[in-house]
Amino acid sequence: MAKKSKEKSNKKAVVDNAKEGSYSAKDIYVLEGLEPVRKRPGMYIGSTGPAGLHHLVWEVVDNSIDEAMAGHAKNIGISLLPQNRVMVIDDGRGIPVEIHKQTKRSALETVMTTLHAGAKFGGESYKVSGGLHGVGVSVVNALSIWMKAEVCREGKLYAQEYQRGKPKHAVKKVDTCEGTGTAVTFEPDSEIFKEIVFDWEEILSHLRQQAYLTPGVKISIFDKRTSITPKTEKGKTAHEFPAQSHAFYFDGGIVSYVKFLNEGETPKHDHIFYARKEADISDKKKILVEVALQYTDDITPKELSFANNIFTPEGGMHLTGFRTALTRSLNTYAKKNEYFRKDDETLTGDDVREGLTAVISVKLPEPQFEGQTKAKLGTPDARTAVEWVVGETLDEFLEKNPDDAKQIIAKALLAQQARKAAKAAKDTILRKGAMEGLMLPGKLADCQSKNPAESELFLVEGDSAGGSAKSARDRRNQAILPLRGKILNVEKSRLDKMLASKEIRALVIALGAALGNDYDESRLRYHRVVIMTDADVDGSHIRTLLLTLFYRYFPKLIDAGYLYIAEPPLYRIQKGKNVRYAFSDAEKEKIIAELQKEKIEKAAKETKVAKGAAKVSPPEGGETLTDGEEEAVGEESESGEKIKGITIQRYKGLGEMNPGQLWETTMDPARRVMRQVAVKDATEADKIFDILMGDEVLPRKKFIQTHAKAVKNLDI
Repeated sequence: MAKKSKEKSNKKAVVDNAKEGSYSAKDIYVLEGLEPVRKRPGMYIGSTGPAGLHHLVWEVVDNSIDEAMAGHAKNIGISLLPQNRVMVIDDGRGIPVEIHKQTKRSALETVMTTLHAGAKFGGESYKVSGGLHGVGVSVVNALSIWMKAEVCREGKLYAQEYQRGKPKHAVKKVDTCEGTGTAVTFEPDSEIFKEIVFDWEEILSHLRQQAYLTPGVKISIFDKRTSITPKTEKGKTAHEFPAQSHAFYFDGGIVSYVKFLNEGETPKHDHIFYARKEADISDKKKILVEVALQYTDDITPKELSFANNIFTPEGGMHLTGFRTALTRSLNTYAKKNEYFRKDDETLTGDDVREGLTAVISVKLPEPQFEGQTKAKLGTPDARTAVEWVVGETLDEFLEKNPDDAKQIIAKALLAQQARKAAKAAKDTILRKGAMEGLMLPGKLADCQSKNPAESELFLVEGDSAGGSAKSARDRRNQAILPLRGKILNVEKSRLDKMLASKEIRALVIALGAALGNDYDESRLRYHRVVIMTDADVDGSHIRTLLLTLFYRYFPKLIDAGYLYIAEPPLYRIQKGKNVRYAFSDAEKEKIIAELQKEKIEKAAKETKVAKGAAKVSPPEGGETLTDGEEEAVGEESESGEKIKGITIQRYKGLGEMNPGQLWETTMDPARRVMRQVAVKDATEADKIFDILMGDEVLPRKKFIQTHAKAVKNLDI
């Protein structure tokens, strides 16, 4: 009996477990319409941060660019409007509005509200298109709290509005119009995007790029956000956007783009190589290849690749085909004209790419991108097409322009010599350094932890600040490397000369991951590398030199999010025993106002009216005031200033802080402020580093003159 009862109990337990872990048809959830986009926005736009926010703009603009590439649009306008709205308008054919046979709805509504719906999957409407998956504008619609589409066709203006991807009404005729075109206005959803601020400079840079890639098309940008902006408590605008507009129009295409990229550089040869050819892949499939290149006296390459006007920052098959053809053609020419001293001597890919500025653009039907954000082209035919076109046309260019060819080969041979010298330097320095378990730099005060994920390396300016930082740090996971003086400007130096610098050599060995092409993240000893310099001109210069070093030789460290800039406070503000720190002039004024308000409120409570002079008792630590007197402040440094009862000290250097203050303000993870270094626009970053740290003085002078008025608290 007991046995039967036990069996019954076990059977019941099995049934209960089945209920808890059930998996049947009812457990399968089907997300309809645009629900998948709102559920997993990162799958479609990469992220819900600033990059994803701007990706919405690119998706809508891509549709207008597609019309331009198909030869139907000559003007594209982008307007940043109040209420975080963006409008993109073109004079293309206009999205069709008639009823779609399959969906039984207007074609406009189908395109705007359905994933994988568009004219880019077949037919002859778009032989070449940047939109691959057909999800672009519908994704923007799904992630917008409001959107409006307006279409002008056959003299009639049609419109439809949407809310979070769902139509508010049917497509309807609202007016008459002239010409043809489409206007899409959208407002990103604050439920999806935590901060909605469109970056004018980023939009400008992207659209400039598109204008170069679409010669003969005018792209205009307008910033109209100033009329309505959110108000703060004090009546000031939360974001101030100056009224501005810009227009791009380039007949020269990617040749003009190469000239733009090389502004401030010294070209090694006069003629810019340019090729434009169609490669037949099959009877029905052709790929248009456009390539422009020029060498400069720089030592870093700039290669920008595009597929159907979509920037592919991670390259892909078209870039691989270009590099293969370039290396082969230059080696063939060098051997044929006896530039090599030895028969088995060759130029490597790195040799022929030093100082190269190249733009590679392919236009092809049905491109295969890796990921919805289209960062890398995966179409194998693109490699074959680019390799064939570049190989054939570059061989011809070198033969027809022997002077240019001589300069190009000389540049590559010089790079070859530097590569061999750099290899010897790396073998000598790096393999005998910390990466082989030998001695770390003597000046490095290492941390106790051997776990890179929790370890931090502070790069500190000077021995004085270094000593203070060593005393202030948490020895368990914070390491200190003092750097004496200004390190070598690596923008102007090759690798072998760079590694001859004691300061840079110590830094490379301390990091433990090698550099450049040999960089190995698995050997990196710290996952937080913090640049900590003084808040003066010299400190800014040293910080820029270090940023140049990391950008040129440790780009993967930056991409991984391991590089930071410490933000020491600019001011120490004391009233009695109350000490506060300010990181900007605005914060200083705010703190002073708060302290003065506190003083007035406290004084009002403690004031005793007498027939004689009124007396006020200040907070503890101060002196009693008599009417007409100014409160005396304590000891004051050169950088201090007096404001009744408040001592303000302006920090010019980390060395002015004692270890306790340095820990409290700059190194304590619970209270410190640090900026993470990220590369938002690699092309623009490269250009800025060339201007600030390159050999050419004129671009740097122009930059200083342009931005001089924006400089505050300049120490001279």
